Amino acid sequence: MWAERKRGIHVTQAELLCKDGCGFYGNPAWQGYCSKCWRKTTRTTETSKEDHGLQDEGSSQLNLFKTEEKKNAEKGRRSSTIMRLFWGSSSPPRQESPEGQEAALKAFQSLEPGDFPGFLKLLRKPSSQRLQSRCTAFLNTIDAYHDLPVQKQSDLVQDFYQDITVHFSSLPEPQVSHMMDHVEKLIMTRLHKWVFCHDSCDDEQKDLTLQRRIKSLNWVTPEMLRVPFPQGGSDTSDPYLPAITAIIEMDAKRAPQDKLACLSKCSQHVFQALASENRQPANADDFLSGLIYVVLRANPPRLHSNINYIVRFGLPHSLMAGESGYYFTNLSCTIAFIEKLDGPALNLTPEEFNSCMQGQRAPSGPAECAGQKRAQENREQLEKLKNRQEKVDQGARALQEQLDMWVRSVQDQIDEVKAQSVLVLKDDVAEAPPGETVC
Repeated sequence: MWAERKRGIHVTQAELLCKDGCGFYGNPAWQGYCSKCWRKTTRTTETSKEDHGLQDEGSSQLNLFKTEEKKNAEKGRRSSTIMRLFWGSSSPPRQESPEGQEAALKAFQSLEPGDFPGFLKLLRKPSSQRLQSRCTAFLNTIDAYHDLPVQKQSDLVQDFYQDITVHFSSLPEPQVSHMMDHVEKLIMTRLHKWVFCHDSCDDEQKDLTLQRRIKSLNWVTPEMLRVPFPQGGSDTSDPYLPAITAIIEMDAKRAPQDKLACLSKCSQHVFQALASENRQPANADDFLSGLIYVVLRANPPRLHSNINYIVRFGLPHSLMAGESGYYFTNLSCTIAFIEKLDGPALNLTPEEFNSCMQGQRAPSGPAECAGQKRAQENREQLEKLKNRQEKVDQGARALQEQLDMWVRSVQDQIDEVKAQSVLVLKDDVAEAPPGETVC
């Protein structure tokens, strides 16, 4: 039934993929690119700007020589910085024996997916000292330079991920992903307080703008979004309530993967609610509509900051493919839809939409019209019942008055008959001969 109705929300699988054609999921936050292609594009743009700026400084041989000298010095400083970030000093540590590295990797390979406490225990062992030192040195460096712009911090974290991935390169690819999940959680749980909603960006202002926007759309109903919803349901019977709770919990998590886990939990609850109402598997449009309703209903705290935090510091494989990547792409599409929401998307005219946004009128969707009609019918029925009740009360009062009058008239007749009977009796007694009893 829902598929037959006109939709204002529509998205195809092709629209969710990276516009560079790499096959991974794109994202509105990255202008349609996946995270890998987006970083490559932005870095290429920055390099072009730097090269163009260098050309504008002058064309003389002396300036070119000085520029080259400056670039070599900068490259040396960057190399030294990378060494300090990854090794804790300006030179790499003593290489471990292949046997020691193989034993450490074998221990990591035996970990179950998601066993973060077990990962921490292995990290404290002497065989994992090299990995532990690199993580500790990186954390200390970011702590010391937490005033860097957030994009620079993001680049350092992503470069660190790529470097650490080489450490586990001998493991199978699924196991490498599990190990990197542990590394991400270790790093970002510590760095969350420094990099989340950083002072160098405008995330906080965008959070407030988005929250006000969602609050102004509190009149949007499930019917307007074409979301299957039980009729006459209350808050306690809302099938999307578990999804609403899950997406609100996202702000309390620190690691990007934990935030994505809350989003995955929310999305799975949306699919369950859609299946329970549709009695059939939900399609992509149904899911996106359901997710939009959940976000509008929940108005999650710091949603824009959480999305940017995941984009900047999450592992690329979590956002480029798989369920988490699909759900995150749909969440980004949801935010873009809410920010640009207009009347046609809800099957309303611009005048109706503006009136609803300004609180001048209630929305006039199909369900609202039916509800208003039922309310009007109820009011008319109550008015008829009231009139009938007044007529019954008037009739009862008139009947009571007639009854009282009848009782009084009967009583008067009885009194009159009694009085006449007494007079007749007295007359009979007076006329009776002496000694005769009057019956």
